Amino acid sequence: MSRTDTEPGPGTPAGAGPGGGAPARPRFAGRLGVVLVYTAAMCMNGLDSTIVNPALFTIAGDFGRPVSAANAVETAFLVGLAVGLPVAGWLGDRFGVRRVFLGSLAVFTLASALCAAAPGLGPLTAARAVQGVAGGLLTPVGMTLLFRAFEPHERAGLGKVLIVPTALMPALGPPLGGLLTEHLSWHWLFLVNVPIGAAAVVIGAVALRDQEEPPAGRFDTTGFLLATPGLGLLTYALGFGPAHGWGSPAVTVSGALGLLLLVLAVRHQLRTGEPLVDLRLLADRTFGAASWLALLTAAGLMGALFAFPLLYQAALGASALDAGLSVFPEAVGLMAASQVVDRLLPRLGPRRLALPALLLAAVVLAALALPGVGGNAWAVRALMFGVGLILGTAVLTVQIAGFADVAPPAMGRAMGLFTIVRTLGGAFGIAGAAALIGALSADGAHGTEPGPYRVALLATAGAVALGALVAARLPKEAPGPPPMD
Repeated sequence: MSRTDTEPGPGTPAGAGPGGGAPARPRFAGRLGVVLVYTAAMCMNGLDSTIVNPALFTIAGDFGRPVSAANAVETAFLVGLAVGLPVAGWLGDRFGVRRVFLGSLAVFTLASALCAAAPGLGPLTAARAVQGVAGGLLTPVGMTLLFRAFEPHERAGLGKVLIVPTALMPALGPPLGGLLTEHLSWHWLFLVNVPIGAAAVVIGAVALRDQEEPPAGRFDTTGFLLATPGLGLLTYALGFGPAHGWGSPAVTVSGALGLLLLVLAVRHQLRTGEPLVDLRLLADRTFGAASWLALLTAAGLMGALFAFPLLYQAALGASALDAGLSVFPEAVGLMAASQVVDRLLPRLGPRRLALPALLLAAVVLAALALPGVGGNAWAVRALMFGVGLILGTAVLTVQIAGFADVAPPAMGRAMGLFTIVRTLGGAFGIAGAAALIGALSADGAHGTEPGPYRVALLATAGAVALGALVAARLPKEAPGPPPMD
């Protein structure tokens, strides 16, 4: 009997495998429950990262506040997200991945209801921050739950699950947000989460099973006091820098202090015996390579998705709607990438699939910067689809292969570290692209000359191409099935 079909026998601790070792993999019904609840939770989280953007003007008008003040609604979510990430691994080990996941999902759903009922901008921002913290816990803990339910050789098929919340939902956020705001009200941006979240909590309470967790150890208070505000302050600076100017006091002080705290946090994490975020996991050849690749690919993708709509709109005269729709084929390409990974990863292996995909993705991103390309709508759609398909293939390959050698007891903290690195990569990509555009534009960050935007796109292509060097450290062969018992 294979390990994927085992259940604890008499005298075996709940959640332990044969011999009391690694947790047993759930049967089909249990794994189906994991997939359903994970997908519902991550779709809510992914959608909420972008759905509010089109409604900020309406929200500001309803509360009689300027649009600049309403931006705090989005910044609060991003900062909350960064604050929740460092403690996710420890909480999962201490209280159990199932409990933390369902608890975070319940809090996220309740915070959504509070957002919808908020009587003013202040309460809305506060509820949005709580929603962000819960979302920061959901992502790594949810992926831990998902990856524990499937053996490494089975995870290539998870691309179909991972891609929906990470690609389709964020891409659907802006058009869905605009539609709900225009035809109903902005309150529905949050109300849609309530029935979905409540149903997911009920299904999860029935279908998900507790598993044996590794000892959590003592809580790293020093690491928490350094890493949590450090990530929050740096995220705040990166989020507000492009809009408010990198020289503004709030951005400069937040960025410098956040960076200092993170440097001190890294120093502490490497010296303490029980770190909050186990940076030593980066020493593993495969996981370390996957983490650095996550940073570079997130920087390239998010930087490109930030820079190209600006080039399309500010420099080439497209409307805001056209600029937003121009990047939507990228999400369709990402959906197709899940099928490619499912079929090719077991045959080619991580290195031979990810390395050429990264090089080809860099070429496609650079092509977006070529003069004349932006003026052809079909060329833009084809290239954006190519970005999603090719870069998405590399990203999914890296995400699946990077955890092949991570033992189940270390999965929670590894997921937390991986998510932190990927999130920071995306923030750095957007901030770097904005900084290049602002520095090279003669009339500021909203210039109409195409040159600065094209330079920013070439920089994102360079980040992805650099990832090809790191991809050479990925294993050549795909994970094989476990030995038969």
